[in-house]
Amino acid sequence: MNQIDTSIVISTYNSTEWLAKVLYGYNNQTYRLFEIVIADDGSNQETFDLIEKIQKEVFYPIVHVWHEDNGFQKSQILNKAIEKCNTPYIIMSDGDCIPRVDFVEVHVKHRKQGLFLSGGYFMLPMNISKLISDEDIYEGRCFDLKWLKSNGLKMSFKNNKLTARGFKSWLLNLLTPTTASWNGHNASGWKKDIMSINGFDERMQYGGQDRELGERLFNYGIKSKQIRYSAICVHLDHPRSYKTQESINKNLEIRKNIKSANRSWTDYGIFKMF
Repeated sequence: MNQIDTSIVISTYNSTEWLAKVLYGYNNQTYRLFEIVIADDGSNQETFDLIEKIQKEVFYPIVHVWHEDNGFQKSQILNKAIEKCNTPYIIMSDGDCIPRVDFVEVHVKHRKQGLFLSGGYFMLPMNISKLISDEDIYEGRCFDLKWLKSNGLKMSFKNNKLTARGFKSWLLNLLTPTTASWNGHNASGWKKDIMSINGFDERMQYGGQDRELGERLFNYGIKSKQIRYSAICVHLDHPRSYKTQESINKNLEIRKNIKSANRSWTDYGIFKMF
């Protein structure tokens, strides 16, 4: 048996229907030398039961990292999950993002010392999010534009994310005006680099805490590479009751201070300095 060399951190909170679809998506990957580390921000017993069930069905090991529910504390639980990762390379995504069959393979193919990788997502409407079955995931139908259109998906330039391959995906990655930032739903980097900047800033709740991590990686000397049109995941729809303007404003101020001071380290991360 080959040794795993990649850890995939998946954040979740009381969303078992979506999490199950995501975990089946990882069971369908072409690249298989990975573990899943679930960063659970205080879910109830239903999530524990689901993970126990799915662990018996999938080829990869699952590490379940949980803390008590204390509101939206994604930064805290992600730091705990990072510490539990057993490999040198970490891919981060969310429990509402189903990976395409080559998702992990693309991240592994493009990883390089001194870089982090920046992917995107393709947002699905709620009706299609609910409709997707285990079979649709294993057969790849939830990434098939014809199938998606037959179930109500509208025309959009963003549909290129699902169809681009080879030269076209390379060109779109090159031309996209979107910044190659650290995106919590689809990004990857070396554990040693993330640890060297002390992980996520735990003062931050919803709104840009992933971008802030990437900004400190830049300050540390790490560059980014755009794989928005290569590493594909579909994002299942859901409400965001935890989104508040107060949290967003606080996080913007933290990011502003990090930028002005050109800081790479946070005192409020994995290792506490207070």
